[in-house]
Amino acid sequence: MTAAILSIGTEITRGEIVNTNATWLADRLTQVGMEVAEVVSVDDDCPRIIETLRRLAATHDVIVSTGGLGPTTDDLTALCAARAAQVSLVRDPASVEEIRDRFRIFRRRMGPSNIKQADIPSGAVVMTNAVGTAPGFWMCLGRAKVFFFPGVPREMVHLWEKHAQAVIGSYAKEPTAQIRLHTFGEGESAVAERLADVETLFSGVIVGYRASFPVIEVKLLARGAGAQALVEAAADFVRGRLGSLIYGQGEQSFVSVVAQAVRNSGLRLALAESCTGGLMAQLLTSEPASDYLAGGLVTYANDAKVKLLGVPESLLEEHGAVSEPVAKAMAIGAARAMGAALAVATTGIAGPTGGTEDKPVGLVYYAVAYPGGVQVRHQVFFGDRSRVQRIAAFSALQLLRTCIASPTGC
Repeated sequence: MTAAILSIGTEITRGEIVNTNATWLADRLTQVGMEVAEVVSVDDDCPRIIETLRRLAATHDVIVSTGGLGPTTDDLTALCAARAAQVSLVRDPASVEEIRDRFRIFRRRMGPSNIKQADIPSGAVVMTNAVGTAPGFWMCLGRAKVFFFPGVPREMVHLWEKHAQAVIGSYAKEPTAQIRLHTFGEGESAVAERLADVETLFSGVIVGYRASFPVIEVKLLARGAGAQALVEAAADFVRGRLGSLIYGQGEQSFVSVVAQAVRNSGLRLALAESCTGGLMAQLLTSEPASDYLAGGLVTYANDAKVKLLGVPESLLEEHGAVSEPVAKAMAIGAARAMGAALAVATTGIAGPTGGTEDKPVGLVYYAVAYPGGVQVRHQVFFGDRSRVQRIAAFSALQLLRTCIASPTGC
């Protein structure tokens, strides 16, 4: 069965926002066994929305639409859906009360325009929205069942998980199995070269790749009888082929894997950052971290390295701030300053200026202090300043994870 994703909103067609909703939905539709055949964006123009809905409904089994369910005059999706189906809009009393409840909970005054969010096409099934004011709905149009979600990502995710996922999954006629493996340490082309023979060795498995700098996702998909066993066998092969490049799978993020490794060690972590400017701390605290993270210091200037971390001035004078001895001293100093058994430090030249022949732009030293000693690595990373900082932060945290896993030598 085929599905189409329709993203409604002039802000999308003008390139004012990145359409992450479509990417997320395509992945979820694939997981429940749908074949996503089209992803379409259309502006806030009712005739075009109607035309697009009718065209998609004539050729696909499921359509998932996002956007245009808000209270403003350019939120036209419900009206256009009703006109596409040649039915009237009706006000849903239960939705009116739920919208009022939302405003009472938020302690905000509800304006007259919010009531229009309770207007849905006659015959549509309402999908209650517990995290926002706009209910979703689904209806039949042509050969398709069409699901309408708000464009706010967290509301869309909520409605998918609470209402649509099970319904759409029940339409899929062919069993589908999928495993997503997450890697760090090599680029997309290098990972793909390592896995070039997987589809030949495991007939029926489709291998896909998605780069989200600096990590690469390897997606293994199979359909039909025996799909789960086939994709699991392929995943075992890929794990053996890629080894330590794989840090997690499914919904696991790089940060969550690093955080869990630190938690499992039972040790406290300190950070000392120069070229990464606090990015490691930002990454780790994007999720709850107070149970393992002691703190972090951004010691950008040399005197800050001396005063806050106790880096000897002689090391800075002899080797320079971007050097192995200084990275090592920063890690040791951070652990001492914050009473932690683990510490990660970065020092480098993120660019675009500051490089020399001996120390080019992109050169980064990163160090991990842990109960087994101190490990230091250095690499020259390529890209603009933000890319150098990001891959340096990931590389340093990856070294931390490796040292925790192999405390006798990482």
